[in-house]
Amino acid sequence: MTRPTRLLIVGPQGSGKGTQGVRIAEEFGIPVVSTGDVFRANVSEGTPLGLKVQAIIEAGDLVPDELTSEIVRDRLAEPDAATGFLLDGYPRNLGQVGDLESFLAGRGEALDAVIELVVPRAESIDRLTRRAFEQGRTDDTEEIIANRLAIYERETAPILDVYRDHGIVDAIDGVGSLDEITARIIAALEARGLARRAAA
Repeated sequence: MTRPTRLLIVGPQGSGKGTQGVRIAEEFGIPVVSTGDVFRANVSEGTPLGLKVQAIIEAGDLVPDELTSEIVRDRLAEPDAATGFLLDGYPRNLGQVGDLESFLAGRGEALDAVIELVVPRAESIDRLTRRAFEQGRTDDTEEIIANRLAIYERETAPILDVYRDHGIVDAIDGVGSLDEITARIIAALEARGLARRAAA
């Protein structure tokens, strides 16, 4: 039996982590646990957690770490995540890293690998501005995009230091075709002894 594969994908906006996350999860036969998707699912299903999230978002506030962590724990307790998962968008700061590590340790688990998509800042800004233009998103100006990247660099990038200390970060060049980047990620994970389910 293939052992569970527990992954986290991290990268700045415009790094393609959403797309690569879905591809990698399919290759390894595990669900993607994206905080945005989990929030939306809870809100649309009207769960108690979803109602809390909806009230916070409608007030224009950010969902606090405790609630975000609670929602992710809830999702990771579902049967499909028993064989592993790929986290996207969580943890996004050091407080959430602590929450996740405590939760996994309580189940006798830990992350197997953290995929860091490395994309130069100029490339991220170029991709995001192009996407905003193609999708007609006039609110995504270069200034707003640069601000989002600054928040990532300030709050999320430091979590990688924690995982580097654990020796589980694979820094992947995020520039190239989708297939090239996917192949780089798979090669790094297989080098760690993580087996693809799709290949079985």
